[in-house]
Amino acid sequence: MLRLPTGTPADLLGDDARAFLADLHLRFEPRRQTLLDARRVRQAAFDAGALPGFRADTRGIRESAWQVAPAPAALRDRRVEITGPVDPKMVINALNAGARCYMADFEDSTSPTWANLLTGQRALREAVAGTLVFEGNGKRYALLPEDRQAVLIVRPRGWHLDEKHACVDGTPMSAALFDAGLFAFHNAHALAARDRGPYLYLPKLESMEEAQLWEDVLAHTERALGLPAGQIRVTVLIETLPAAFEMDEILHALRGRIAGLNCGRWDYIFSYIKTFRRHRDRVLPERGQVTMDQPFLTAYSELLIQTCHRRGAHAMGGMAAQIPVPGDPVAHEAAMDRVRADKLREVTAGHDGTWVAHPALIPIAQAVFDTRMRGPHQHAMTRDDVLVERDDLIAPPLGTITHAGFAGNVEVCVRYLAAWLDGNGCVPIHGMMEDAATAEIARAQLWQWLHHADAGDGGAPGTPLHLDDGTAIDDALFDRVLLSLPSRLARQPIPGAARVPEAIAMLEVLTLRDTLADFLTLPAYERLD
Repeated sequence: MLRLPTGTPADLLGDDARAFLADLHLRFEPRRQTLLDARRVRQAAFDAGALPGFRADTRGIRESAWQVAPAPAALRDRRVEITGPVDPKMVINALNAGARCYMADFEDSTSPTWANLLTGQRALREAVAGTLVFEGNGKRYALLPEDRQAVLIVRPRGWHLDEKHACVDGTPMSAALFDAGLFAFHNAHALAARDRGPYLYLPKLESMEEAQLWEDVLAHTERALGLPAGQIRVTVLIETLPAAFEMDEILHALRGRIAGLNCGRWDYIFSYIKTFRRHRDRVLPERGQVTMDQPFLTAYSELLIQTCHRRGAHAMGGMAAQIPVPGDPVAHEAAMDRVRADKLREVTAGHDGTWVAHPALIPIAQAVFDTRMRGPHQHAMTRDDVLVERDDLIAPPLGTITHAGFAGNVEVCVRYLAAWLDGNGCVPIHGMMEDAATAEIARAQLWQWLHHADAGDGGAPGTPLHLDDGTAIDDALFDRVLLSLPSRLARQPIPGAARVPEAIAMLEVLTLRDTLADFLTLPAYERLD
């Protein structure tokens, strides 16, 4: 039986729900661990100098003719999707915001405290039932009628994460299985009865085998809950570099239930850094210069469109992380112009929809897609002109590292980590909505920039990287920026302010350690609850 913290509410996790989740763990945990071992082996090869590429053993899948199952009616037009955490107020506002879909996120924008997870599951169950309300700040928030709501899509956490509060025989269960399983257990029949799913967004896959594990989990879930085969539909985020070489294979593994692929650009940039953490010739410039017009990101985006449309799937664009800038009309309009340009690039390239992080961006993205995409999607734009080879996907962009860019990475890491440790997984910082994916870019870049003074061959350290003004990027620079940060942050109210010293200490350890930690949230999770 599943062991949970004392006081866990029985209406969410009663005996039947516990038995269902424990069964998922016992059936699928050994395969999850095998796949996580395969990730470690693959990364060790990259660290030793290997490069990712298209698989020879799956050439037949890539070169043969096949299609995924047609999308259900609710997922045929997805031109604008909003994303955000799963607290009740956010769930109501996102469902009411006017987007076609809402991705309710248990992953990058939710700090997975036990209270947050249970609150999120309850909020989604009440939203599906149509009873969710929230009262705060003297206001009452309630759902619009269902025909005016966004379509609900839930993103569980990735295969790499455990749920330490839910254990079977002393072993924590997969966070992915906990999130997806509990949501399906409570909501699958109500959603299926209205032809609204359940629908999931699957994050951080690295291979077709990981997609096949999801296929087997969801097929078993359908049987266990008495649902028709293929009732649970999914969209997969292509947000790791290894997965970019297996898009056909991932679609094929999930071909009876997959509705599309999504360009998870921020995690993808992070994955590029992590994959090539030991490759000095592939160090990225500062984050602000790693834009979607960089050739390696253009190649990734266009290959995703071509692959999806060849197979009859949606090719979803990435996140616009900008947020409104109140009190500064010039900065606000500049931010909105960047959103328009980004969405115009996506729809012109052939994407079938896009993401935004703030309700105010929905009309902007909607107007761009309405003007350029007359039908529900652009599958007819097959992008036969696209020819992407291995080297196109791994070519490093040119650029620089400025002092502002270096210091900005430090600030984003500290502020986000402090908020996350305090239970907040989605934080506005300098006009951007930062989540775990964007913080991971900042954290991984700091590690990579500081560690490429090493020779890498056991010899004496090599020449350090430099800022654009000639300043060496070294531990002394990092220390100076860290030391100056608390006084600067003390001048403004920020989420998680009391945990800034803890966040600084964690960032220092993670940045100076010999090996780049796979995920910032793994050591941080040990400090939650």
